[in-house]
Amino acid sequence: MEDKKIKILIVDDDEIVRGTYADIFRQVGFEVSEAVDGLDGMDKATKEIPDIIFTGIIMPRMDGFSLKESLAKNVNTSSIPVMMLSHMGREEDRIKAQELGIRNFIVQGMVTPKQVLELVRNIFGNGAYRVKFNTIEMDAPRLSKDFGYGENFVCPNCAGEMTMNLEILDASKKEFKAKFVCPKCG
Repeated sequence: MEDKKIKILIVDDDEIVRGTYADIFRQVGFEVSEAVDGLDGMDKATKEIPDIIFTGIIMPRMDGFSLKESLAKNVNTSSIPVMMLSHMGREEDRIKAQELGIRNFIVQGMVTPKQVLELVRNIFGNGAYRVKFNTIEMDAPRLSKDFGYGENFVCPNCAGEMTMNLEILDASKKEFKAKFVCPKCG
């Protein structure tokens, strides 16, 4: 999406948090809209149809979870990826975010704004990689076994060959987030 500006909607009642992320995204050329709570965010999302929404959780009038649920019910906004910023990092919030299909659950203070920018770029294909590797070299058999994929990285659901998805967390430090994925069944 280098040719087309990425439109991001930032939803948070904390003006400092909202402003900080808005500045970061604008500096790299994103088109940024801001909303002060979930209700304002839903209104702007339905009118502007952003490419991605970055929201907090606890807000007046409508929280981030209710925003995601409302977006999912609207045919025009249901496919917009949503990233969530948590100030508290509670496990029950992370689980709920996962159940609702939140793309990334970010705990403030654990991930830098620069890393958040990389995560957004990953969603649009800038900095994400799918890797197939030799399953018999070095520690690969032990890794496969430790993660429950037998000795040959075989998906336990469909017996397809697993791959590794890599997302850049910090390109300058060459840091990645890795996840095993089955290309057949997800």
